[in-house]
Amino acid sequence: MPRIALVTARAARDTDYDMPPLLTALRGAGAEALEVDWDDDAIDWSGFDLALLRSTWDYFERLPEFLDWAARVADRTRLVNPLPVLRWNTDKHYLAELARAGVPVVPSTFLEPDDDVAAILDVILNTHPDAQDFVVKPVVGAGSRDAQRHARGDRSGIIAHARRLLDARRSVLLQPYLERVDEHGETALLFFDGEFSHAIRKGPLLKRGEGPTTGLYAEETIESRTPSADELAIAQRALTAIPFAKPLLYARVDLIRDDDGFPRLLELELVEPSVFTLHAEGVAERFARAIAQRASST
Repeated sequence: MPRIALVTARAARDTDYDMPPLLTALRGAGAEALEVDWDDDAIDWSGFDLALLRSTWDYFERLPEFLDWAARVADRTRLVNPLPVLRWNTDKHYLAELARAGVPVVPSTFLEPDDDVAAILDVILNTHPDAQDFVVKPVVGAGSRDAQRHARGDRSGIIAHARRLLDARRSVLLQPYLERVDEHGETALLFFDGEFSHAIRKGPLLKRGEGPTTGLYAEETIESRTPSADELAIAQRALTAIPFAKPLLYARVDLIRDDDGFPRLLELELVEPSVFTLHAEGVAERFARAIAQRASST
């Protein structure tokens, strides 16, 4: 009987809706599964056959501490996804790497603390003359925290938002807001052990004039969705381009459509993504089988 830790955060307990069905499914698959907090010093991680990151949704506020913890756990048990994947995926600079590999990514410009924000913004505005809005978000972040949509004409607001993050020594991602998301939403495609499982639609999160969320994560509108052939193709391209051994135990690919209707990668979620067990039949059981098999393998 494999012993599996489903790793969460104190602040996320009772908000991770995937946790109860996944615990039940793992126990049904013959595993001993426990919900544990990542920063609980009383946990003996060597007592688990596998530690599965599920809802460590405060990691970005304590990233060095989180990655140090992950390194210690990886020395004591099998951590999934693996430590090199966590280090890569917790910093959105990975989008530039995927773009260089030919994955169609939402156009992204990275700002670093010592950059001339105003000068770079002028270049971006000229590069995207039809974009009516722009999104400013931290390169290390989750749950839409500190992300905000700004009108094109709000140049001072864009600069102030970026500067606030940069002054805190946080790199910034600046993207044109692709307006088709208001109608079409996002498509999130879930893969377990490299196999497509299901997809959901997320409604638009960022509204013009609204400040960033102050909660652990922004509230989402979720419904089931059947992905199109082009969405499945782009998702597979993104997963193929990951510079690590494959298949990963779990992956979520978030796509939105550009002004021409083509899917583009918004984010690749390989650390602690919601997997939306309640929005398709058999999700928890499929995921549990993949987890238990990984935990039992050498």
